[in-house]
This record gives sequence, C-alpha cells and structure tokens, in this order.
Amino acid sequence: MLLVCFVSALPMVLLRYYDPPTSNFIELNKRNNNTNIKHKWVPIDDVSAYFPNAVIASEDQQFPNHYGFDIKQIKLVLEERKNGESRGASTISQQTVKNLFLWPGRSFLRKGLEAWLVIWMELIVPKKRILELYINFAQFGKSVFGVGAASQHYFGIDAKYLTPEQSALIAASLPTPSRSNPGKPSKYLKKRANYIMDQMPRVGGRRMVREL
Repeated sequence: MLLVCFVSALPMVLLRYYDPPTSNFIELNKRNNNTNIKHKWVPIDDVSAYFPNAVIASEDQQFPNHYGFDIKQIKLVLEERKNGESRGASTISQQTVKNLFLWPGRSFLRKGLEAWLVIWMELIVPKKRILELYINFAQFGKSVFGVGAASQHYFGIDAKYLTPEQSALIAASLPTPSRSNPGKPSKYLKKRANYIMDQMPRVGGRRMVREL
C-alpha cells in the first residue's frame, strides 16, 4: 500500500514544481496521426486574469472551495439521470487529472483512477497551480491545446491580452472543443459565452483568481 501511495504522490510532487511538456491527451492525438497539434505553455501570471475566471465560471464555479469533487453537482447529475438527462459533473481538478494522465471514456476503471489521483493532486498541488495546469492542457479546438495556442490560433494575440469576451468564447468551447470555433462562433457558442460573462463576476472575478 505504501508503494501505491508513493507512486501516486510522486507525479503530483513533480507537477507542483515542473511544467510538463505534454499530456496524455496530446500524445493520444499524435498516435491517432494528428500532425497538426497546437500547444504552447504559458505561465498563469502571463495569462489575462479574465481567462481563468471565465474557465471557472464555465466549468467549475465551486473550484476555489471544494477538495476535488463537487458533491452538490454530483447529486444533481444523478437526479437528472433518473429523468433520462445526461451531463457531466467533473471538476477542474478531475479534468486536469484526466487530461494529463488518463484517456477518454467513462469506464469504472478510468473514473476510479481519476478519483484516486484527484485526491493526491488536491493534497499536494495548490489550487492556482491546478488551474494553471488545466488551462495549459485543456482542449480548445480539434487540434488546439492550452490557452497559449488558443489565443494565437483564434485571435492572433498572446494570452495576456485576452479580453473578457474572447476569454468567454474560448471557455465556451470546452464541452465540444472539436466542433467549436471561438474565432468564428456559432449562435450557440455566442449564447454560452454570454452566459459565462454574466457568471464571471458572480464567481469572484479577477481578484479571486489572483488570490487562489
């Protein structure tokens, strides 16, 4: 058991201090003959504070307060599934673990590994660092990974210059990145971006991101 804990904790210790050059999701894309991968690491302090705020507003509004799992959202999703509805309740921490270490799918094995690794990540890695890892490896387009590549690809600017509107449009692509284009947004993407912009001040705004 001690060996299992050591093997689980070691990657999180490394992630706390070391910027990984790639993720398992990026490597899976490469193995599927995707030769057009766009990825660029950007330190979170060099990213417009609007963008992390937009991601929290879009994906996980309880991120600053929970310990890896949003129990309230999980209960809501379970209730909705009884009525035939289907949506996810993954937190930013869960998605970060999935992107870095795991694979697509909803098998019990993958979800079990995800939950185990999230516990270790939350114990070892600070919230601001988890958010930094997430925004640098989340998929924001068919071959676009991370905010650095997304800001250049869609708007031709560095991530530190993203406006609230641009930040919300990129964040709005997260549920269906392979079918979304923040640079030429559909009506649905614009509507979702407007919702995100409305929520951004409600989840703490730029000051909250700085204080994580």
